Amino acid sequence: MTETRLRTFTHLAGYTLASLFIASLAIQNLRYGFYDLFFLAAGMTLLTLGGAGYTAVSRRHQLSARGHLFILAALNSCLVAAMFGLSPPGISHWVMPMIVFNLLILPLRQGLILSLIVLIALAGFLLATASPLQATTVSAGVLALIIVAALYTWHYDHMAQSAEDLAITDPVTGAHNARFLDETLQKEISRAIVMDHCLSVITLAVDYADEVEDLHGKDGMQQLLRVLTQHLFGVIRAGDTLYTLENGQFYLILPFTPEEGVRVIAERIRRTIAEERWPIVGKVTVSMGCTTRASEDRRTQDLHRRVRAALHEAQKRGADSAWYSKGEHSKGDAVES
Repeated sequence: MTETRLRTFTHLAGYTLASLFIASLAIQNLRYGFYDLFFLAAGMTLLTLGGAGYTAVSRRHQLSARGHLFILAALNSCLVAAMFGLSPPGISHWVMPMIVFNLLILPLRQGLILSLIVLIALAGFLLATASPLQATTVSAGVLALIIVAALYTWHYDHMAQSAEDLAITDPVTGAHNARFLDETLQKEISRAIVMDHCLSVITLAVDYADEVEDLHGKDGMQQLLRVLTQHLFGVIRAGDTLYTLENGQFYLILPFTPEEGVRVIAERIRRTIAEERWPIVGKVTVSMGCTTRASEDRRTQDLHRRVRAALHEAQKRGADSAWYSKGEHSKGDAVES
């Protein structure tokens, strides 16, 4: 289950349960003749049902849906207004589930701020209507609930982020993996189209990778890939992204990089790798294919196809080489001058 689907399910379940709970409060208050509280609970029930409807409508955008903040702000405002306008008995019994609801639906910072505002209002109300001891006891209990719920929410967010990082990161090299490549490249293509800027890509393959692994074993190959990754991170610029593919291959996305720029970067990578003495394996060379987005390139497949063809052309010309492939059906040429 994706994060978006999980949040949609959680929000729908939260709003539905809140609607049932508040509706039961409305019925109870109606039975005992507390009409003001009945209308309050009925209004809050409509808000929670509206929240469920909003969740269903925006189910594809739950990670960035801002309407929940307005719905929860309205619910909390109703509760605070009723606190001072109606002075209902046992108001803390209304506040506690509302605080949990805030932290369940909203991002941690927003839910925490909204819950603290309600706590301050509750503390002020209790100081004005109850003994200081009761006000302090209830307020401390609500504060403890906020802390526990916030810590649980923070732990969940941290675990979700860690799981996401593991899903898009290669465990050997620490660079992004192929799963994350197409998503990022499509975003960069769309941004390049909208902003009318250059976008280049490089695919890089370790020469004789199979022979290196046969000679030095899988552990030796993995160590080479790790140090190569760190070297590439040191060569590329801020804003460029590096991805680890299979069989000793890497992929680089270079936004705002024209043809001249990608040629310079590719030559620098090729030369610095060839001149380095690497642990265990000693001398290593790479072959590279490079290309720049042409005006007709609107999908990741367009760049993938051309940059792979450029890499094959470089490998045909021998180890330690790079080849640039032009778009718009033009022929490519070697990177080296």
